[in-house]
Amino acid sequence: MPEITAWAVTTGEDGMRTQARGLAEAVATRVIEKTAPARWSWGRRGEKPDRFEAPWPDVLITCGRRSTTLSRVLRKASGGKMLTVHIQDPRVSPASFDLVVAMAHDSIAARPNVIKVATALHDLTAAKLAAAAELWCGRLEALERPLVGVAIGGSIRGGAFTPLHGRELIGGLQRLRREAGASLAITPSRRTPPAIRALLNEAFGNDERVFLWDMAGENPYRGILALSDRLVVTSDSVSMVSEALATSHPVEVFDLGFARHAGFLEGLIERRLVRRFKGEPIAPPAGGPVNTTTEAALAVQGLLQARTGVVG
Repeated sequence: MPEITAWAVTTGEDGMRTQARGLAEAVATRVIEKTAPARWSWGRRGEKPDRFEAPWPDVLITCGRRSTTLSRVLRKASGGKMLTVHIQDPRVSPASFDLVVAMAHDSIAARPNVIKVATALHDLTAAKLAAAAELWCGRLEALERPLVGVAIGGSIRGGAFTPLHGRELIGGLQRLRREAGASLAITPSRRTPPAIRALLNEAFGNDERVFLWDMAGENPYRGILALSDRLVVTSDSVSMVSEALATSHPVEVFDLGFARHAGFLEGLIERRLVRRFKGEPIAPPAGGPVNTTTEAALAVQGLLQARTGVVG
């Protein structure tokens, strides 16, 4: 099979990188990650953290507002030889790209080169979940069933994860311990405020049926996604919610009330893919697995085949 090369170009944030990398890995045999410079200035020294020059890839995948200008510049520089794909609403004319992959709640309208997806793209695959399960099963097997996995994010621009939120979340988790007899596997993130981690330690630090990651050593996040019977994810991270839905487990979202992600969460609730987390002992029906990376990859592969006659 001919080699298909893809550049995954983002603005550097983890949430952007996992989307571009996930789609690139799904369509290409060779993936190169690059970071868009803070300001695009062709040929000026000190402003190009990565090289953007020939030989050009078969597919250029961008994610993040700053990468849109770069994509259009590189498309012109390559003579239109690259297939250009932008993830998220580019806030510029979709005609600047061969394909735009936008979220269902984005204001951009669907059209022949724009597809709307329910969840964020990511690089989490069934094979990666299976590997994580094998790695973590020995460390989580002491926890009795049912096992509730809890992925906790943090504050975002325009929204603070407060101790009031933390106490409400902990109250719901304690209800699960009492009424459902559930064990908990909790993983904070780097963005989780110290005050929230302190509340978690106070509530669960001495509970033998709770695994609470102390932020040291290997991150158990994927192992928890793979091995839990149901999942609770905070609403600050579209990526974490989307990755939870890539599993076959029921997913509940603890709503932090951030306006930035309200449309995303409401769309998932309307589709009955998730339920707001209140600590209800009976788990909701599983809405997944949902993996829109596969949906986007099929669209890219169709464009590649039409252009070159080969598919990665």
